[in-house]
Amino acid sequence: MYERYWKLERAPFDQDRRTETFYSSRFHGEALIKLKYLIEHGKGSASLVGASGTGKTHVLELVRQSVTRGPVVHLLYPQLTPHELVSYITHELDANPPKSAGAVPGMDLLLQTLEGRLTELTQAGQSPVIMIDDAHLIDDRRVFQTLHQLMNFQRPGRTNFSLILAGQPELAGTLQRHEQMSDRIAFQCLLQSLTAAETAAYVRHRLLTAGRTESLFDDSALRAIFELSGGIPRRINRLCDFALLIGYANQLAFVSSDQIEGVHAEITRSPIAA
Repeated sequence: MYERYWKLERAPFDQDRRTETFYSSRFHGEALIKLKYLIEHGKGSASLVGASGTGKTHVLELVRQSVTRGPVVHLLYPQLTPHELVSYITHELDANPPKSAGAVPGMDLLLQTLEGRLTELTQAGQSPVIMIDDAHLIDDRRVFQTLHQLMNFQRPGRTNFSLILAGQPELAGTLQRHEQMSDRIAFQCLLQSLTAAETAAYVRHRLLTAGRTESLFDDSALRAIFELSGGIPRRINRLCDFALLIGYANQLAFVSSDQIEGVHAEITRSPIAA
């Protein structure tokens, strides 16, 4: 709605997860490099940990886009039983265990089928990637035992695949309590909130990818964005998007801290206070 007014090619703060919209902060850039290395060199498994809104999904999407030698299984709802988990991965990799009189295949048969499919893919020169999002929600210890069992399938030259567990900070503690699984984690990637300087650079970067070279936010606005968002990218996007809309509605020449603070107050206002 406001793009033409601000001379933008598109909305700069939407949930677009293309490569060019990615802002490579120290932590985000490092995480992306580690995960790509994990896959390219068959290092096994990794964890990607960060608070809500720090950009885990964007990193995972860029990792997915970078995979050129094999299928990607992206599990978005991890609260499954071990049997459901293995069944889902097996199905996504186009492997179907033999059926016996319509009976549901047992875990042993599923694991055997999955191992055979992973070996088949490896021999065909492919390296599958399994991503489990919101892994901090896994509350069944047996699931981690099953994941550890899957990692035992890995044999150099015979079975090669990568496992990435992504979740909020409590995932790190959960992995520490599951020592066998924790020992199999090659890389631990931590996403932290942006600094004040990174927040300002992030805002400028998102504007630039939308076709705007001049800043639309003055220095006071950039300081307010950092202070009110805590450097969390999702919050930054929300504040900036809403502020540009308000600026358009009021025919402003630029966005100042007044608009950012007003937007923040409106976003955080409780229904009761309203």
